[in-house]
Amino acid sequence: MSDDRTRREVGSNDGPLENELERSFSTVVTEGAERLHRTLRTVLITGLFGGIEVGIGVMAMLAVLHETGNHLLAGLAFSIGLIAIYLAHSELFTEDFLMPIAAVVGRDGRVRDLVKLWVGTLSANLVGGWVIMVIVTQAFPEWSSTLSESAHHFVDAPLDWQSVCLAVLGGSTMTLLTRMQQGTDSPVAKLVACVGAAFLLAGLQLFHSVLDSLLVFGAIVSGADVGYGDWLSWFWYTVLLNIAGGIVLVTALRLLRTQELMREERQDSRHSEV
Repeated sequence: MSDDRTRREVGSNDGPLENELERSFSTVVTEGAERLHRTLRTVLITGLFGGIEVGIGVMAMLAVLHETGNHLLAGLAFSIGLIAIYLAHSELFTEDFLMPIAAVVGRDGRVRDLVKLWVGTLSANLVGGWVIMVIVTQAFPEWSSTLSESAHHFVDAPLDWQSVCLAVLGGSTMTLLTRMQQGTDSPVAKLVACVGAAFLLAGLQLFHSVLDSLLVFGAIVSGADVGYGDWLSWFWYTVLLNIAGGIVLVTALRLLRTQELMREERQDSRHSEV
């Protein structure tokens, strides 16, 4: 962050909680700014690998679902995809609802940089995911009925309050994953967070614009009675509601709460000085 912020942290009489909150916010903004300032080429490459790695998680999920029919166990298997993204430093579209927005709020990035990051990452995720699903469906043609059933669960869903809530929860769950990983330096804790988020996303069949798109792509490629038009009619509102869930339920509340706690700590510090 700026030199002014550094001076405030080092030379002021602010309390320990305020300094910790400010350092935490500064870290979030710094990491968000790094993402915003990536070149388009870097955004596309990290997004492409992110889509491929999600596809690996989908492959694991389908293997368990095909054998057991249990979505909760399949959700645990899907965690392989989120773990791969974390360890390989790739990018998933719904990971960018916290830190990059904090950077824009902190004036370390512009809205157009955020749009470039979102559009580039989402597009690359879908391309990479489509490619890996073509390979997966050729390698495991016996999964075609499982793919078809999974795809219909999403594309046949009406745009009602249940679908709205499932999509909002899908976005907020992934943003919460980012928040949890940012809040700890423990690699083990970060991996546990990946498993928990995967369990919720895939195990509860929340609406997630990338994960579930790969299931639909796999069904289309394997010859199910689903088309890209069916996918698009579900995809457009899922993307918007994923964004809304991540921003409103997690990012905005976190930013507001951080500012509130910092104000309270300043007031306590002034009272103690008096």
